[in-house]
Amino acid sequence: MPLKSGPRFNQFIQSPQVRVIDENGENLGVLRTDDAIERAAAVGLDLVEVSPNAEPPVAKFLDVGKYKYEAQKKANAARKNQKTQEIKEIKMRPNIDDHDYMVKMKKVHSFIDEGDKVKMTLRFRGRELSHQQLGMALLQRVQEDVKEVAKVEAYPRMEGRQMLMVLAPK
Repeated sequence: MPLKSGPRFNQFIQSPQVRVIDENGENLGVLRTDDAIERAAAVGLDLVEVSPNAEPPVAKFLDVGKYKYEAQKKANAARKNQKTQEIKEIKMRPNIDDHDYMVKMKKVHSFIDEGDKVKMTLRFRGRELSHQQLGMALLQRVQEDVKEVAKVEAYPRMEGRQMLMVLAPK
């Protein structure tokens, strides 16, 4: 039966000698792997390689199934507590009214407080394209309004008929 995944144990340990720690956590010193496996079997446990990169490798007297189960539980808990960062998009026009601007800024603040990045998109239509300085002024106003809570990750730039800027939480 070949070893599929997880730590090496018992006959799968390839090193001729291992530093052994018994079931009570006491260091038994460096032993031949065969002797260590026999000692582990005598107490009804497996010899599990816990630190394969050490010199010599460190092995413990453990129950392999229980050890793998605990490691899997720990990995699942770490994955559960992980926060993924999303990119939220706010779209505006260069001639936005003050009240509409304030509503958009409230939304930007809420996204940043949640830990998400915000992509500000300013769309130019028709003749607005010839007044790009208005769009640049608007995005600089946005930068000023969020400078306490966010930093600019991508400064304003034109892409076709849109001006883009990306904000990230500080």
